[in-house]
Amino acid sequence: MKKVGFCAVSGSGMSALAQVLSFKGVEVYGSDRSFDQGKDEKNKKALTSLGIKIYPQDGSMFENEIETLYASTAVEDTIPDVKRAKELNVPIQKRSDLLAEIFSQYKYNIAIGGTSGKSTVTAMVGYILDKAGKKPLVINGAILKNYENQKGIPNVILNEGEYCVIEADESDGSIEKYNPYISVINNITLDHKPIEELKVLFSDFAKRAKKGVVYNKDCANSKVIENLGLNALSFSIKDKTADFYASDITPLADGTQYELNGKKYKLALIGAFNVANAMCAVAVCSMLGISSDEACTILQSFLGAKRRLEVLGQKSNITVIDDFAHNPDKVLASMSALKSYHGRLLVMFQPHGFAPMRLMGKEIVESFVSQMSDDDILLIPEIYFSGGSAVKDISSNDLVNHAKSFGKKAIFFAKRDELYQELLKQAKAGDRIVLMGARDNSITDMGYSLLEKL
Repeated sequence: MKKVGFCAVSGSGMSALAQVLSFKGVEVYGSDRSFDQGKDEKNKKALTSLGIKIYPQDGSMFENEIETLYASTAVEDTIPDVKRAKELNVPIQKRSDLLAEIFSQYKYNIAIGGTSGKSTVTAMVGYILDKAGKKPLVINGAILKNYENQKGIPNVILNEGEYCVIEADESDGSIEKYNPYISVINNITLDHKPIEELKVLFSDFAKRAKKGVVYNKDCANSKVIENLGLNALSFSIKDKTADFYASDITPLADGTQYELNGKKYKLALIGAFNVANAMCAVAVCSMLGISSDEACTILQSFLGAKRRLEVLGQKSNITVIDDFAHNPDKVLASMSALKSYHGRLLVMFQPHGFAPMRLMGKEIVESFVSQMSDDDILLIPEIYFSGGSAVKDISSNDLVNHAKSFGKKAIFFAKRDELYQELLKQAKAGDRIVLMGARDNSITDMGYSLLEKL
């Protein structure tokens, strides 16, 4: 039996692949700095429940004659597992290479691309295929709420069929490694790379699709697909000429209602952008022979992905919401959905990385202020820095000052603990506390802590 190791196995991308290999009969070992620090115990327990063997991140897993070590691009060469692998001449492969290798083994492989909404659309397509009896393997970057009772970490749906659905990430260029049956372009907006660079990346991705491409007709940049002469299906919530057009979108207390082909359906998620995500998923599944009525009916029981406008709870008539939004488009979509309901917003945005904030910090702030009422408050702690040689020529204080220039209430905090105390002080009945930011499990922990203290 093949033996492999995963460095930083608790991360969403790595844990998903570790589970897939374990499911396929590979002997899997893993380590994670957070486990050594006593964190992410839930993930550790979930992985060991599948037979994955967890070791300290000190190189000791190599006592088991590991044949390949998988590590993400974020993992430094100084980590003991990486150093030990090099000493023993054990091959080190990137997570993206393994994902591409698994993906290529499936007849009907669907890669969900786009700068926003990938996790939700991947989850939706996977859920429809699963409920339609297609037995898909689904590899996601988010926790799937419909599968929280399954063994392991529910960022995968483990099946043995001919279908595979994955997120295709453009931020690290790994999208170039996939040759899909269907390419999906949910949108092309400012995130990790300039727009013109993204247009080329996604056009090439679309051209490599064997069956066809699904694209967003509401996104001006995605329309580049229309000039490529490909087999394509479009979706929209604004343009009636799209192949899949949802109309009469109505916010409900427990979700959103919409109409497609003269029939009304309900989605248990808030926001018009989630109806657009649903139309994207329906278009994909129609290319696979599933009718739009069947797909929309299945989606009525879809619960969504964790940290996507997820309500953590309510106390003293104050609601705490956790959200992954971290680029201008995602922030605008989330804020627009939140403002379709009553109640003051106290929004914490946790910026990650100096380079991303230099690229799009002002645009993110403008997405916030475009939706904020005069009594809403934006609270921003200092930019999160994980180490390295970044140029620290921008601060969250710059973002706060930009928000204030629009006449909105915004507060800068050097430390998140101070921001936490301010939220407790400010919150009153009827308010919604929204915690936003990517790649940071501590944001969710902060939300639950607030619920205890309110």
